[in-house]
Amino acid sequence: MSERRRSVHPPAHAQPPVRHPEAPEPGTRLASHYRLCFGCGTDHPTGLHLALTAGEGCTIHAELVVGEHHQGAPGLAHGGLLAAAFDEALGTVTWLLRVPVVTAHLETDYRSPVPVGSVMMIDAECYAVAGRKIYSRAVGRLGGPEGPVAVEAHAVFVAVPLEHFRANGRAADIEAFVASSDIEATRHAFEVNP
Repeated sequence: MSERRRSVHPPAHAQPPVRHPEAPEPGTRLASHYRLCFGCGTDHPTGLHLALTAGEGCTIHAELVVGEHHQGAPGLAHGGLLAAAFDEALGTVTWLLRVPVVTAHLETDYRSPVPVGSVMMIDAECYAVAGRKIYSRAVGRLGGPEGPVAVEAHAVFVAVPLEHFRANGRAADIEAFVASSDIEATRHAFEVNP
């Protein structure tokens, strides 16, 4: 097994994740953390507009409706766009832990084409934590929870302080976010102290 492949597997000392007591209840629709986020933002003109719902334990469910602006080959979803959808779904699982993160590693395996007009159901779970590293995996099925597997992914996220985003984001966007109601959507997942 290559070193790269091992990187998505937690070390022996990893612990199971612990859902935060104030995490949204299972079945709760999760608000976008930022209205212009390409993955979940409601106001991104060509974004994925993922619909995300908290699941049991440390799981979330996401729904992606593949539209015309998601194409790579004619009539098929772009592979990089699908990887972005999985990055968003896998990263959202950390909301249940109430830990802000950044993506460190993402592996995406494509099992079948994803046509424009299809609906992909993504089930994502966090399954291990080792220090600042959080390990997650997801499966995307076409048409519903029992549909054929189209995409699978594994990811490693690294916990960061919220200051990371303020220090590295474009200042004008950070200021606009803090001044907007978007910050209220993020408060339900993290302690935000602008």
